Amino acid sequence: MKRLFFALTLLMGNCCIAQDSIKPVDVHKMANLLDLKYSDKEVEMMMPDLKDNIADYKKMHALPLDNSIAMSMAQRLTADAVKQEKLKWKYDKKIQLPANKNELAFYSIQELGSLLRNKSITAVELTRFFNGRLKQFGDTLQCTVSLTESIAMEQAAKADEELSKGIDRGPLHGIPYGLKDLFAVKGTKTTWGAAPYKNQTIDEDAYVYTRLKDAGAVLVAKFTLGALAMGDYWFGGRTKNPWNLERGSSGSSAGSTSATVAGLVPFAIGTETHGSIISPSHTCGATGLRPTFGSVSRSGAMTLSWSLDKVGPICRSAADAATVFAYIHGTDDKDASAVNAAFNYKSKSDVKTLRIGYAKNHFDKLDSSAQEWSVLKVLKAEGLEIKPMYFPDTEVYAFDIIGQVIGAESAAAFDAFTRTGLDDQMTRQTRFDWPNYFRVSRTIPAVEYINANRHRSILMQRVNAAMQDFDVIITPSFGGRQLAITNLTGHPALCMPIGLTKQGVPNSITFLSNLFKEEDLLALGNFFQEKTDYDNIHPEKFR
Repeated sequence: MKRLFFALTLLMGNCCIAQDSIKPVDVHKMANLLDLKYSDKEVEMMMPDLKDNIADYKKMHALPLDNSIAMSMAQRLTADAVKQEKLKWKYDKKIQLPANKNELAFYSIQELGSLLRNKSITAVELTRFFNGRLKQFGDTLQCTVSLTESIAMEQAAKADEELSKGIDRGPLHGIPYGLKDLFAVKGTKTTWGAAPYKNQTIDEDAYVYTRLKDAGAVLVAKFTLGALAMGDYWFGGRTKNPWNLERGSSGSSAGSTSATVAGLVPFAIGTETHGSIISPSHTCGATGLRPTFGSVSRSGAMTLSWSLDKVGPICRSAADAATVFAYIHGTDDKDASAVNAAFNYKSKSDVKTLRIGYAKNHFDKLDSSAQEWSVLKVLKAEGLEIKPMYFPDTEVYAFDIIGQVIGAESAAAFDAFTRTGLDDQMTRQTRFDWPNYFRVSRTIPAVEYINANRHRSILMQRVNAAMQDFDVIITPSFGGRQLAITNLTGHPALCMPIGLTKQGVPNSITFLSNLFKEEDLLALGNFFQEKTDYDNIHPEKFR
C-alpha cells in the first residue's frame, strides 16, 4: 500500500515531495505501477530531469488558477470570416537565362517561373539542374535522406506538357522543391530521420504534398530532420550549416533549411513545434515562415505534439514564402486543428498603414551595436512609425509550460516506441535525446499537464491583449522567452537574415503578427528585403 501511495503522489505532483527525496528505487516502483521497465542506467539518466519536473510543478502550484480557466488544447483557433481574394502573380517577360548557369540556383520562384513561361528553360531542364546540385552537394551538407528522381521527372514532364497547352497552375508550376522527411509520400520511404524507421513506408500522401502537387510543383528530394524532429542529428549523421561546415544547421527542419540556403532547391517545407523552422532559419540564413497554428493541415505528417505542431515554408525571401504559403494553407478536414483561413497577400501593399511595434524589453537587453537595431533604423528611414511595446515574458511564463506540453504529448505519440524498447535503436542516447525525454515525460501527472494547459490559456489571453494594438511586432529571434511563448499561443512568425556576425555566420530578426495575419508579416518582410540586400547574400562554397 505504501508503494502504491508513493507512486501515486509522485504521479500527481504532490507538492510535499522534495526533489532530493527521489531515489532510483522509487522510479523503478513507479515504472512497475505503469507496466514499464527501465534499466538502472536509464533511471540514472532520468533522475536530473525528474527533479527539474518537480521544481516546475512547485512553481506552477504557486500560481492560482480560477475554476473558470479552460484547457488551451480544448480550443481550436478561429479565423475572422474574411473572404479569400484571388491572388495575382506577376512574371518578368524580359528575364533571361544567366550567362553562368549556376546562378539559377539562387533565382527566386518568380524569376524561375518567368523563365519557364518565356520558354527560356523547361521544367525538365530545371529539374535536372537542381537534381545535379543535390547530387553534387547533398553529401557535403548531409541534407538529403532520399532523391525522388523518378517522381520529379514525371512531374516536370507533366508541367512542361501543361504549360505548352496553356494550362497554368500558378507560380509553383514546374518549380522543384523538397519536403522534410516526416511527410508521407506514396512510393517513398518516410524515415522521420530516425534509425528505427529508416526503412518505413507509409501508403499515404500528406496534405502539403498533395497541395503542392496540385499546384504543379516538382518534388526532387526528401530532406533530413533531426531524429523524430529534434535538432540536426539524424540516423545518417549531422546536417551541416552551409556557411560553416564545421557547424550543424540546427533543426529540426535541418535539411530543408540547409538545402534551400545552399541553392539545392528554390524552397522546401519544414515543421515547427518549438523552434524547428525559426532556429535553422536563423542559423543558416533562410527566410522561414512559421504560420499560425492550424493554418496548414498536418495530415500525413509525423505527430510530435498535437497542440503545437505546425507546417511552413522555408525559402530565401519573404516573397517566395508568401507564394508557397498561398498554395499550402488550408485543410483537408483530416486534421482536427486545421481551418480554412483567408490569405490575402499583396506584394505592393502600403506597409505605412501597418501598426508596427518593437519589443522594447527584448531589444533593451541587446548591445547598442547589435545588428537587430539596424532593422528598426532601416524601416524608420523609410518613413514607417515604430512604437515601443512590452512583450509579455517571464511574468506570464514562470515555469516550463512548453516542456510539460511537449513532454506529455510526445510521450503519448510515441508510447509504443518506449514501451516496446524500440527506443534502444536510436542513434543518440544522451540525457537530452528523445529516449530519455520520453521516459521522463511519462511521469508527468495528468493533473499537471492539464493545469499547464490552463496556464497556457492565460498566456494566450495576455499575448493577444499585448498585440491587439499592433499588426506586426519586431523582436530579436531569441529575445526573452518569445519563441516558446508564441509557439504555445499559436501566433505566426517570420524569421529573416540580417547579415553575418563577426564569426561569419548568419544572424536574424523575427516579425510577429496576430493570428491568421500572415499577409501582414510577409508584406513588411518583403518591404524590408527590398530595402536591404541581406536575403541576396549566399554561402561562397555553393555559388
